[in-house]
Amino acid sequence: MSNTIETKLAIFETFKTKHDELTGEALRQRAIIVSLATQNNPSQMTRTAIAQKIAQENGTVWKNIYSGIFRDFDEILIPLGIVEEAGRLPLRRGPRALQEKGMPYYQLTNKGLLVSVALDEIIGREKILEKFFTQHHDVDKEFQGQIETLVKFAPRFVYSLFRSYVKAYCDGRIDDLLPFDKTRFMQVSDETILIQKEFLESFIVMSKSEKEKALNFLKSIN
Repeated sequence: MSNTIETKLAIFETFKTKHDELTGEALRQRAIIVSLATQNNPSQMTRTAIAQKIAQENGTVWKNIYSGIFRDFDEILIPLGIVEEAGRLPLRRGPRALQEKGMPYYQLTNKGLLVSVALDEIIGREKILEKFFTQHHDVDKEFQGQIETLVKFAPRFVYSLFRSYVKAYCDGRIDDLLPFDKTRFMQVSDETILIQKEFLESFIVMSKSEKEKALNFLKSIN
């Protein structure tokens, strides 16, 4: 019998009895990805700094969550290619071997940037998407242009597409997030996306009076 443990991203995992509540592992992995997606200072991108930030935000002691964060990095995020070491910070104190090697700090890979676009906690995801397209040159330019246009006018719609795409990866319905191509991206759309698509296609062919009625109805939605 195999003892192999499946390496799986847990950012959408919920409790079996509370499907609207994320597990501690899911919250921790999301917090790590958010930190790396929104931070540019290497000193704030080490495992210790991230543990301290998450602990402060949750009113707990960072040393109590450090082992979980260490495990997320070494057993999940790095093996899956979502996070990678970006460099080393010199140390003046601590064990000699650590001083010589330095303290590692981390960054999101292109795959990690895609994951971060799916997280609603991040403000300014258009910058992350722009960074992804700048660094990832294999995306079809027409497809890229379509996404960049839509994100200007309907960002929630676009980010819901990315959420469905990343969740499909987490659920094992697709084997990887890269290469990033239109066919696979659209195939994993859930029912909510299909409803939005139906509305957009219908709105285009509506008469002027029908559009006004539809818009007046939508304005009543908070």
